This record gives sequence, C-alpha cells and structure tokens, in this order.
Amino acid sequence: MHYVLSRDIPCTHYLYTGIAQDIVVMSSPKLTYVSLLGDESIHEKYDRALQRVKGLLGKRHHMHIGGRKIRSNRGEFEVHSPIDRNVSIGTFPKGTSSHGKLAIDEATDAFHDWRRLDYHTRVGIVRKAADLIEEELYTLSALITYEVGKNRYEALAEVSETVDMLRYYGDQLETNQGFVRTLGPGAPGEQAISVMKPLGAWFVISPFNFPLALTAGMATGALITGNTVVLKPTSAAPFTGLRLFEHFRNAGTPDGVLNYVTGPGEAFEKEVIRNPKVAGIAFTGSMPVGMRLYRKFASDQLHPKPVIAEMGSKNPAIVTAKADLVKAAEGISRGAFGYSGQKCSATARVYVISTVMDEFIDSFLPVVKKLKVGDPRLKETFVGPVVNTSALSKYQKVIDQAKTAGGKILMGGSVITKGSASRGYYVEPTIISDLPAQHELFKEELFLPIVIVDQCNSLEEALRKANDTQFGLTAGIFSEDPSEIAQFFDGIEFGVTYANRRGGATTGAWPGAQSFSGWKCSGSTGKGVGGPYYLSQFLREQTQTRVES
Repeated sequence: MHYVLSRDIPCTHYLYTGIAQDIVVMSSPKLTYVSLLGDESIHEKYDRALQRVKGLLGKRHHMHIGGRKIRSNRGEFEVHSPIDRNVSIGTFPKGTSSHGKLAIDEATDAFHDWRRLDYHTRVGIVRKAADLIEEELYTLSALITYEVGKNRYEALAEVSETVDMLRYYGDQLETNQGFVRTLGPGAPGEQAISVMKPLGAWFVISPFNFPLALTAGMATGALITGNTVVLKPTSAAPFTGLRLFEHFRNAGTPDGVLNYVTGPGEAFEKEVIRNPKVAGIAFTGSMPVGMRLYRKFASDQLHPKPVIAEMGSKNPAIVTAKADLVKAAEGISRGAFGYSGQKCSATARVYVISTVMDEFIDSFLPVVKKLKVGDPRLKETFVGPVVNTSALSKYQKVIDQAKTAGGKILMGGSVITKGSASRGYYVEPTIISDLPAQHELFKEELFLPIVIVDQCNSLEEALRKANDTQFGLTAGIFSEDPSEIAQFFDGIEFGVTYANRRGGATTGAWPGAQSFSGWKCSGSTGKGVGGPYYLSQFLREQTQTRVES
C-alpha cells in the first residue's frame, strides 16, 4: 500500500509494496484524506497525464536568466527517456561559464530587493508555488516517469512530497517569526535581539533521482529565507527542473530571483567556486563531486562560505534473531528496489544474525520475485529502468566483480534485453551473498537495484559492520525486542534511522517527520532536509543591541 499524506496528518510518510496496487492519497490541505483504495480514478488521471505529457516532449527549451530567455552559442543537448531511448524528452542549451556568471550577476542584483521583502510575502509566494505544483500533480508525475523512469506511485509520491516540503518550510519560517529572537540584556539598559539574515546568491545543483523534490527543497530553502538562486539541474533531468522554475515564476517570483541554467556541470564549476558573488552552494549528488565542490569552494573564496551538501550513502539494514522475518523481507525489498535502487536512502547492505539467515532468505527471495520489472508507465510495474547507459554498464561491472570475488548471485544479475526493454535500460533486481567481508562492494555506493546480504553472530557485530563505512545517511533494524532497538538507535552512526519499517527498511523520509540528515561523508552540515533546522543554514546571525538613553 502506498501513502501520500497531507500536512494535516502527524508523522507523515509513505509506504509502497509494489505488489498490491492499493493506494491511499492524502495530499490536499482541504481534505483530511481521500481514500482511493480500489478506486481506478488515480490510474485514469495518471494515464491521461501520460498522454498530455507526450505532447510536451521533444521540444527545444531555453535557459532563463534575469527574466530573459537565453540560448547558447555552444549548441544544445538532447535528453532521451530511460524507458525508451527513442523517446526524446527535449533539447536544452549547453550553458557555459559565461552563462553562469551572467546568472550569478542577475541573482546578486535581485538580492537587494528580495531580501528586504517581508518574510510573509516570500512565504506567500512559496505557498502559491506549492498550490500550482499540486494542481499539476498528475502531469508532473507523468513527466517524472518519462524523464527519469519512476513508476507512477513513486512519481506521485515525489510531487506530493514537494508540495508538503514547500508548505512545511513556510510554516517553519512563520513559526520562528522570520528567525528574529529577543535576547537577554548584556548590561543594564540594553535591548538585544538576534536577527538571522540571508547571505546572497546561491548556486543550487540538483540530482536526477528526485528531480522535483530535492531541487525544490534546496531552492526553496534559499528563496524563502531571502536569498536568490541560480538553479542548475542535472543534465539527465532538466525538464522537471524547468517546470519547477516556471511554477515559481508564475507564483510571483521576480525576475533574477530564481534563474535556470542547463548544461554539463564542468562548464559551470570553475565559475561557481571562484566567483566572489556566490554566497553559498546547495548540492545533492555523489560524494566525490560534493567533496570536490566543498574543498575547492573553501580554498578559492576569500572567506568561508557555506556548502550544504547531501552526498549519498551505503545504507545498512540489520535483521536480528528476534525479527519478524516477513516484515523484514518486505521492508528490505522495498527499501532496496524502490526506484531501481537509485535513491541515496536505498537499502544496500543487509546484516542478518546467522541463526535466522536461511529463514530470512527463504522469506526474502519470494517477495523480490513478485516485484514487477518493466515499463514504469504501466500500473503493475514496481522496478523501472536505471537512468542511463553509464548505470547499465556499472550494473554489469558490479555483477562481474561479485562473481570474480566468489560472491553468490541469489537472484537477478542480468540485463533485460527482450522486446521493448532493449530500447531502455532495464536490469534485474539482484541479491548477492558470500562476498569477502572487506570487499569494495560493501563500501561503494552503487545507485543500482543491488543488495548485498551478509551474516553476523551478534547485534554488536552487525552494528560494527554497519558503521564500517565513510557514509552515514539512513539505516534500519528489524527486531521485536525493544532493548535491541534501543541498542541500535544508540550505536548506529547514521542520521536517519528506522525500526521495523515495513514500507521501506531505510527509505521514505517525509518533510516534518524524518529530517533527512547525513552524517560523515553523507552530508556536510548534519542538519536535515525537511527538518526544523534546515532553513537556518541559508542564514547568518546578526545580534543588534540598543542602549536606552
């Protein structure tokens, strides 16, 4: 069952089995919830949206800088759907460092007036953008399916998450009264306040796997707090980023406050890290790229500036001898193979207590076998394609590495090439066991539908193995023993942790419920997306003291 919950509901999150096609949607703030259990209208609406989106595909698009539509003298690049390489998503300009500089200049100029707006006005614009996105729930979901290959349930969840995130950040800014706080007097007659102020123009770099939610989260964090933004979406998913830009513009964002550029990241990187007008970088993507930006920005700027980076992970799930193994099998299958494992929260490693290893595998394999692999436009599909040729090649390389090292392929391991699948990037969900304990596949983030299973003699050993990584984003445990769960929460070195999550062992964080905070090389700040401390990262503090005469 798949849930998308509204902001009326505490502890919002979503769960999706990929087996039963039942759905409950709670996305409108005008309703407590709308039950669609057994209601085919969701599929009718989504299928109609697929047809609408087909009419939007294959067109030429511009960059948008300072209210102007911009093309590039370096030419264009065409984006194709991972579902079918014959489907053109559209053609986009190959932006250059000159376009980056122009966009940074425009954002810097627009900052003067934008930061002086009453914060209630900015909140109103963001809420209007949320409303516009919600109105296009099905169209945006269908676009995400075409552009990055998400099934309809995951795509609908992403758009709904985006709406909730924007509204949550608006609520946070109002709850904190614009981050202005009265302080105690330092001396008699003094009146002191703390005022959090925006920094300036931010460069936002977004990934393919959540082309709307993560892009909107970073951009909104900067905009709502009074900063301006240059948005550079991944070249794998620029169309969804463009639609986000258009919704913010239609919501009332002035020219230059939000700018949209496209093209290869290397064309912009030098300008971004060296331009003194860049106040900060918000980045979601791979750890090597994130760490490079982090280090270079620190060394090439005249003074320290913030880099808010979320950089993936290698997420573990632990199954103890006191686990409900049916629950564990379902939670791990969804966590590992949802969106083809292409989530920074995907379950990638499973540590099972040896006394229940065989029983767990006997429960796990049948659940995974039931997951429908194929075209994500079809309602029965759970596992769609991987995103591109590079991902397909990496999948083949990983399978070869595992076999060479003596690993056992318990399930999967093959590229799917039959019929229409030959035009896309389809692979089998794969389970690997018996790898040497220190093999690199336990360490490397794969971003593929591959999970590695290992066994341990105790919870202490499982925790040691789980923590033996440079990453620290999400982790989960399955146990019916409260003391084991407490030991897990106390000892695990990850920022987003779950116990007995049947809907996804390590996945499914939701704004206002699970702050998406990466430890170690998974994040640069330790303050999570969609959490109560996120907005403050886009601000700097000024204390103001007046002395009574």
